[in-house]
Parts: sequence; structure tokens; C-alpha cells
Amino acid sequence: MTAAPQPDLLFSPVRLGALSLANRVVMAPLTRNRAERGQLPSALAAEYYGQRASAGLIITEASQISPLGQGYLDTPGIYTPGQIAAWKPVVDEVHARGGRIVIQLWHVGRISHTSLLPEGEVPVAPSAIRAEAKTFTEDGFVDVSEPRALGLEEIDGLVEDFRHATRCAMEAGFDGVEVHAANGYLIDQFLRDGANQRSDAYGGSIENRTRLLFEVVQAVAEVIGAERTGVRLSPVTPANGLHDSDPQPLFERAVERLDSIGGLAYLHVIEGATGGDRDIAPFDYAALRAKFGGGWIVNNGYDRDMAEAALERGAADAVAFGTAFISNPDLVRRLRENAPLNPLDKDTLYGGGAQGYTDYPTLD
Repeated sequence: MTAAPQPDLLFSPVRLGALSLANRVVMAPLTRNRAERGQLPSALAAEYYGQRASAGLIITEASQISPLGQGYLDTPGIYTPGQIAAWKPVVDEVHARGGRIVIQLWHVGRISHTSLLPEGEVPVAPSAIRAEAKTFTEDGFVDVSEPRALGLEEIDGLVEDFRHATRCAMEAGFDGVEVHAANGYLIDQFLRDGANQRSDAYGGSIENRTRLLFEVVQAVAEVIGAERTGVRLSPVTPANGLHDSDPQPLFERAVERLDSIGGLAYLHVIEGATGGDRDIAPFDYAALRAKFGGGWIVNNGYDRDMAEAALERGAADAVAFGTAFISNPDLVRRLRENAPLNPLDKDTLYGGGAQGYTDYPTLD
């Protein structure tokens, strides 16, 4: 006899590693370009994230792990004492409202511009291949700068930057961290043969191209605990000019290696093109899930019905919602009550102050 589907599974509790979530609605990481001098989260950030604390889990906007990891104007970091101090009230506010919050650790790699980096620096990448992409600077959206290839002797320092950022996240009080290995940023660049043309231990074979991902996540897990470590992947997205000739075996091996670390809290998988066509390329996501023993968060274009269906058929443990959380701080309630959603003001997505950030109305 087949068990009857569970009603409103989306709003039931779930445990991902050490993270006990009140529901399965996850707030996806959303870059808002409102950081202040010193790459500090905005003074408004505590209210912004606190308003959304009814999510089972909040994943913060991507936050760079070092000065060289920055790729966009006014994005926050998590590597200085000042940044730790500025993140603490954000974490405290979310916790005070009963929420859980992890920070996404970010190195953009070649998706950057020299004007955003320390003087004399250029973006770094697995290979010196310029991306067909733009970034956001004081002059608006501009083409990214030509990168240089990371030297083999620099890799250990890069991994140490992730370790250091993880320690900073712990000091700020975060419930965990998510390693950003998606959307065409540095770790993803190492994964894909379209960006990685190295001939050393980090290039060529699938085993070599998945090496940096494995080493970074292993290092992060050693610091904070695997049960508080998540990873974001985007197997087929063309975001930031990235591609791979054969993503299925690449990402199956990547997930196998992540699973071998043991006890990771979750994988957060973008299905299709980030923020776009879910069917941009054929891909067997179920084959990935079969190789991983931890929690599974799905992302990209989900509404309530799609989310419930994915949960009921066992294709996910939780579902991440992105832009809907920007304009609907009470998204969990709206989904539960099938209430209409506020429209998104695209003109206030990036940069600015409270408008389009903390002033969207709730149902109340």
C-alpha cells in the first residue's frame, strides 16, 4: 500500500546536519550591494534579515573571503574584525526572531574588475581566460577584467582563506556556512573545462578539476564541523560565461567526493540556468542525489505546488526561494495561506537604502 502524501510538507520541520529547521522554506542567497565602507553589512541588514526569519533557513548574500575575492561593488566580507562585528547584530536579530542563518562564503575568481580589488591586483582564475560577463562597479555594469592564472603555490593560501573566513563566521555566531561553488565563480571555474585549462594537479581530468572543491569544503568542515557545512552547486547554468563539455560525470564525481567528507549538512543545487530556464540542458539531478547522504535543497523557479511535489516524491528535503523573498519578507506565511505576493521592484535590487530593502509590506 502506498502511503498518502503528507499535506503541507513544505511547512513541516526538517533537520539538515546540525541545523534544525522549523520549515522547509529556505531563503536563497541574494546579492543586494548595500555593504558599507570596509565591506561591512549595512546597518539595515539586521532588520532586512530579521524580517525574513520565519524562513526555515536563511542563507545570506554571498560574502567574500578575502579582498581578492570581491567581484561586485558594495558586497560584504567575512574576513576582518570589523566585518565580524557588523555581522553579529544580523545573526542576533535572526536568532531573536526564532530563525536560523548561515553565511555563504564567496570568492568570485575571474568575475571581477580591477577597480574593486587592492591596488595593482587583477582577478584570479584557474586559467588566464577572460569571462564573457559583466560586473557592477561605481561606473555601473562593465566588462570584467582580464584575469591571471593562480599559481600552484597560491592554492594552499586560498584554502586557508576559506578556513579563516569560516572561523570569522563562527565568531559572528552563524549557525553554519555555505561554500559557494556555483554560478561561474572561482570554485565553479576550477570545475569546468571551459574555464580550467590547467595542466597541473588542479586541471585536466575530472579528478583534478574537482580537487579544489574537495579541499575547500574539507577545510571548512574541519573548522566548523561537517554537520554545519553546506555547498551550492549549479551543474548546467551558463551564468557568467561558464560551460563544461560533459557536466553529468563531472558533477556526479564532485558529489561523490563531497559525500566522502562525511556528514555534510546539505547540498544546495540550482536546477537549470540560474534565475532562468530550468530545462536549458538535460541533466539527471536524481543521479546526483543518489550519491549524497546529507540534506538536499533544490532551487530555481519553484512555487508552492512545485515545492510540495518535489518534497512529496523525495526529490528534496527543502526548497530555496530567491527573489520572492526580496519583496515578501513574510513569504512563508504567504505560501502557507496561498496569499498573493508583492511585486518586485527591480530598480531597487542593487544598491541604495531602505527602499526596496526593508520597506516591503507584510500581510499585516
